[in-house]
Amino acid sequence: MPGLEDLYREIILDHYRAPRNRGELPVPPAAKAEGFNPLCGDEVVVYLDIDPGTDFVRDVKIGGQGCSISQASTSMMSAAVKGKPVDEARKLIRAFKALMSIHESKLEGESDGSDLSAELEGVRLGDLEALQGVVKFPVRIKCATLAWNTLQQGLDELEPAGT
Repeated sequence: MPGLEDLYREIILDHYRAPRNRGELPVPPAAKAEGFNPLCGDEVVVYLDIDPGTDFVRDVKIGGQGCSISQASTSMMSAAVKGKPVDEARKLIRAFKALMSIHESKLEGESDGSDLSAELEGVRLGDLEALQGVVKFPVRIKCATLAWNTLQQGLDELEPAGT
């Protein structure tokens, strides 16, 4: 379906050329998480400001450098989680990683992806679906998931011990 692939390509290029939420937040009160992919040199920095009273992602800023896939995914991630409850952000992380894994496991013939499809149930990915074409190039999956792994690391570091 060339029309859909063209649309997805345009969405990725738009986020790469004009990344959403680019910048920094003061640390503290915000938390800073950094991700790096040594295989290709992609770098991602995520600043998170979580409202302790409501447990919402009050603000998120991003930085870094790398390929169009990693930087577009970082922009899309920041737009997707900003203003959302932390629980919903975690659900988006799981859903996005499942989207990447389902297609990867189908390509490799490991499974039909049904074991991961529960993570996608009821989750609206919006523009993030544009990245599903990345799985045709398995080496690029790490580029697409770097921002999400970094977000997860940042959220994990913010959680009080024993929670």
